[in-house]
Amino acid sequence: MSRPSPIRRLFSALWRGLTWFRLALSNLLFLAFLVFIYVLYFSGGPPPQPEKAALLLNLGGTLVDEKSEVSPLQALAGEPSPAEREIVLRDVLDAIQEAARDPAITALVMELDFLVSAGISKSLEIAAAIDTFKATGKPVIAVGDYFTQDQYLLASQADEVILHPMGAVPLEGFASYRNHFRQALDKALVTMHVFYAGEHKSMAEPFLRDDMSEGEKAITLAWLEDLWREYVTVVESRRNLPPGSLDSYINRYAEHLTAAGGNSARVAQEQGLVDTLLSRADANDYLIERVGAEDDEGFYEAVFFESYINSKRPVAFTQRTEDRVAVVTAEGNMMSGEQPPGTIGGDSLSRLLRQAAEQPGVKALVLRVNTGGGSVLAAERIRQTIARIREAGTPVVISMGAIAASGGYYIAAEADEIWATPTTITGSIGVFAAFPTFERLLERIGVTTDGVGTTELAGSLRLDRPLNPQVAETLASGVDFTYREFLQLVASGRGLSEEAVQAAAGGRVWSAADAQVLGLIDELGSLREAIAAAAELGGLDPQRHPVEYVQQPLSPRDMLLRQLASRVGVSGLLPGLDAGMQQLLQPVATAARTLTELNDPAHLYMRCVGCAAP
Repeated sequence: MSRPSPIRRLFSALWRGLTWFRLALSNLLFLAFLVFIYVLYFSGGPPPQPEKAALLLNLGGTLVDEKSEVSPLQALAGEPSPAEREIVLRDVLDAIQEAARDPAITALVMELDFLVSAGISKSLEIAAAIDTFKATGKPVIAVGDYFTQDQYLLASQADEVILHPMGAVPLEGFASYRNHFRQALDKALVTMHVFYAGEHKSMAEPFLRDDMSEGEKAITLAWLEDLWREYVTVVESRRNLPPGSLDSYINRYAEHLTAAGGNSARVAQEQGLVDTLLSRADANDYLIERVGAEDDEGFYEAVFFESYINSKRPVAFTQRTEDRVAVVTAEGNMMSGEQPPGTIGGDSLSRLLRQAAEQPGVKALVLRVNTGGGSVLAAERIRQTIARIREAGTPVVISMGAIAASGGYYIAAEADEIWATPTTITGSIGVFAAFPTFERLLERIGVTTDGVGTTELAGSLRLDRPLNPQVAETLASGVDFTYREFLQLVASGRGLSEEAVQAAAGGRVWSAADAQVLGLIDELGSLREAIAAAAELGGLDPQRHPVEYVQQPLSPRDMLLRQLASRVGVSGLLPGLDAGMQQLLQPVATAARTLTELNDPAHLYMRCVGCAAP
């Protein structure tokens, strides 16, 4: 047998070398990945808790009941951004409650400079937890450079509010302004077909008008004034201010600022909104004294609330079997099918509710609702699931968050009890259908549509054809039928007469206080109070009962992405653009998102777009 030629031997050696190098590189990359996973999950944990420290509420981001899905791009791109970071309300409440009975925690400090949004409902739930902390005699101190309206509601709950000498407290009151797209749709040659039932179904207005109707303005102003009254009452009470002080501060702000020579921090102090003006260095020295401990770098000793509560919560490796209350969250827009956390899927939430109710030991179920509604089909599937759970003997209690309107109220109407926070926005009992077509846009660029069909309705739902009159009649009939079903559901579930439901319906939005008078809800209270009520209905001790918060199971990929997001932060809404440009483009992004969220197969929706709670 002849030996291979020198050239062939050379290429064979090169190939073997490349193969060895490829395998070695693959192994090194795999080992690096294992090291990365180890570092991500098992290293960098919280250091041992100091013997004496403050619990630090460094709320950087947006408070939510449930975190949204994290995309790979968000998990890996850019510097941490508070604009897209989410903070789970339960983590904050549990941390405060645990710290209240922890002798090593000597104070509660709130640093709120990077809190983007909390909302009045969630803020008041935190305020109740802070009251419990205060009852132990430990001080609560808020410190910041500049308090926005959201931030100040939380800051005002403190015993002391410290503001930077160059800072301000720019309160302005509550407002509801939204974009209207009629002209934009017309210029884009998009025809939006909208049919609605309910005299005040404001969802249609942004597509059909250039402004808010006078009737809708009156309704919106009514619930805004209810919420603002609650904000003012809480702040003035906590700050020991005379009634009317906050409105006077806002309405005469320019006058106060001129009298103070333009010094906004001094105005806030003179008007009683803050106690002390201190620079960061002086505030740190003061906090060292109040906390009673200093770290190695010269800062007051503190533990971050997230790492604190994560270290305190037990890790469960086995399925729970003790008698308990299960809590499921429904937050976000309501859409058909399977949806990730942060969006309510008709199928995914229904399955989660069934699984929670079927677990051994679950004696009652609480559904935390924070949504303005969405798809009719999704809402009906969730409602049916709740009805079956109740028929099987498990009581269901609804806890309404900031918003539980339209489809959010539809899924709540038949529950055993409905609880709402004092500042919940609810109602909006109405239905609409929406269907865009783009035939004019295509004609403008020279694209026409033609063909044949076997019936008069064949091809009538194409987006590139005008809306068939029979389809329009079908949608209008479907809206009327669904609206009547909605009214009957509320009447049956709430034990109300048809006349009472008609008076409360029509798509009108109500504050929680008004909704309770109308019989739409049972009690005003927090999630914890709703859980206690569910425990009692389930035969458990309402004062002492285990609670399980049930969430959609995450895949290994989702768990990795969520861990990445918590470690490196997430980028903004439009990566690569600064905050100002993102804010400028927000109306366009909102309009596009609204259209993409209209995914109901029958194009029927129970949704309250105007229910953006302050």
